[in-house]
Amino acid sequence: MTTLYEAIDRLPIAAEHREGYDRRLYKHWNKGLNGSDGCNTRKEVILAEAVEAPQVADRCALTGGSWLSKYDNVTVTDAARLDVDHFVPLAEVYDSEQTPWSPERREAYANDQDSPDTLIAVTAASNRSKADKDPAEWLPSDATYHCTYAATWVGTKLRWDLAADEVERDALLGLAEDCPATVVTYEPAP
Repeated sequence: MTTLYEAIDRLPIAAEHREGYDRRLYKHWNKGLNGSDGCNTRKEVILAEAVEAPQVADRCALTGGSWLSKYDNVTVTDAARLDVDHFVPLAEVYDSEQTPWSPERREAYANDQDSPDTLIAVTAASNRSKADKDPAEWLPSDATYHCTYAATWVGTKLRWDLAADEVERDALLGLAEDCPATVVTYEPAP
């Protein structure tokens, strides 16, 4: 556990490199943590983040339940209105890899449920608004979530040994000014 400022200082600084990116490089929504439950990673994240648990039918069909989308502070009562967002988007991960990742490491990131921060269930609208933007280009519409957002972004980048570019780092430092008590916790990915 460290302060947001200290965590930002731990991020390697490097230029981004989007050339060659293809979303298909990151095999996502694999069989999840419990391969026998019929739920893929996406559905398992949705189940884990339910405020009120939905009913689960055959092939992991979800009915009922409720969720709080942290990006926009919207309560959702229909799982179909949720997207599971890669907190640090796949394109940003590709941009920020220190050295090219293996297909196995990319799949591990795209389905990481060992950290509560890599994947998050949010409204489809907020996820599409974010797209592949970093904190210099996009912040959640719910300003009360900005400190947590910055800490989670930095913690995820540190967990996966990802770099930040100068503009991104400056934006994170600007957020840290408003978040002096915010701490970052993470464990390095295997």
